Amino acid sequence: MSIPHLPKVAGIDPAVPAPPHTVAPSPARATPPAPSAPAPGTVIQDRLAGWVSDLTTLHELTERLTRAADLEESLQELLRAGAALVGARRGLVVLEPSDGLGPASTIGLGLGRADLGHIETVPRSATTYGRILDGLPDAHGGTEQLPDPDATAGQGGHSVPVDPRLREVAARLGYAASYALPLATQTTGRLGAAVWLYDEHAEPTERQRHLIELYVRYAGEHLARVVEVERARTQVRTIAEELLPSRLPRVSGVRLAARHRTGPRGGGDWYDALPLPEGALGLAVGSVTGSGPSAIAAMGRLRASLRAYAVMEGEDPVAVLSDLELLLRLTEPARSATALFAYCEPARRKIVLAGAGHTPPLLIGERRTEYVETSLSAPLGMLSCWEAPSVEIEPGPGETVLLYTDGLLHRTGDSMDRAFARLHAAAASVPRTVRDDPAGICDHVLRTVLPEGRDEADSAEDIVLLAARFD
Repeated sequence: MSIPHLPKVAGIDPAVPAPPHTVAPSPARATPPAPSAPAPGTVIQDRLAGWVSDLTTLHELTERLTRAADLEESLQELLRAGAALVGARRGLVVLEPSDGLGPASTIGLGLGRADLGHIETVPRSATTYGRILDGLPDAHGGTEQLPDPDATAGQGGHSVPVDPRLREVAARLGYAASYALPLATQTTGRLGAAVWLYDEHAEPTERQRHLIELYVRYAGEHLARVVEVERARTQVRTIAEELLPSRLPRVSGVRLAARHRTGPRGGGDWYDALPLPEGALGLAVGSVTGSGPSAIAAMGRLRASLRAYAVMEGEDPVAVLSDLELLLRLTEPARSATALFAYCEPARRKIVLAGAGHTPPLLIGERRTEYVETSLSAPLGMLSCWEAPSVEIEPGPGETVLLYTDGLLHRTGDSMDRAFARLHAAAASVPRTVRDDPAGICDHVLRTVLPEGRDEADSAEDIVLLAARFD
């Protein structure tokens, strides 16, 4: 009996007989044909779709960056966007312009203040971003791996020993790798460095590196502009503060405190307190129209002039403001100002004051909280000849006279009637524990009238408070 022919199946030689005592093999399945290569048009479409997706992502992230309100918010947005692009969860950005003019700050993402403090204890030369900040020639950014305690860290394609402090901090914070990039522009130079931390050993893909480098390049230009704005604001704020009293005088029978908040553009609100002959004291607050350097300069000139008039004829506040009005009308006819000047005799607890278009003072005490009734008058520079009668008040022992500018009222966003009511309620609610402290009264009024940090937030309105507590 002849052996039957085996079926012809791919991969099996039909000439080889089946082994004895075995079941004849079942026909094998045919091997599927190799997949055909995609058409060239499909590859191009996929690449175009990827490019469009990347460009859309970058556009959305840069739009969010441009909507940031200030420098700190811009740095936070940079960290969030970078973390999304490189696939990290935490990071930090160190702003440290190479020209040394500031501002300098460190912002963390997913890192508390204590965590940032630990990171700052690592020698700068031991980290990629630290070498970027120090401007070392080989500092171009990149990935830094921290595999295990006895290993080396790959930095810029080289293997160098891991600094013990870096290893300790990385173990404490629980990160195993980092990716750092410089923040710089061609015109301003180095602004700082950003670094993102990976919980495990990881690094950005080539596509992620390309996207984050494009984003950081744009972010550097944006930050350079924001830094210039922040520097200008700081300079304006510094000039305004330098034109105000560096410290308040000490006069027997009265204690003083002041608070001043300058808007981002710099305004013309001011205050002053100066000792006068025979133990008297002059108190003044005022506001010049406009904002910016010109308003600050006008405020400085007005304050200096009022000091001179107060020394010569301070016991007559109406004469002081009349002289000030004449000076303003002759030297700066296009500008107006409000002002209030009070001549105080602390030993007698007597105050004579006059106001030119200014908000009335508040008298704050244990038994009363009331506005001082002053005569209605126009601001300085609005009339051909200013003159208004003065008023006299006698604060009781332990009572405080609070002078302020209308910026405090305008920042509330309420109508003037509601703002005055809010200020009165804040003054009436001063706790007993701070009634004897003029600085505490100022702080309480600010926090109550402008809650949620609005007294510190940027605003077009300046704020001035000057409190005098009489013994």
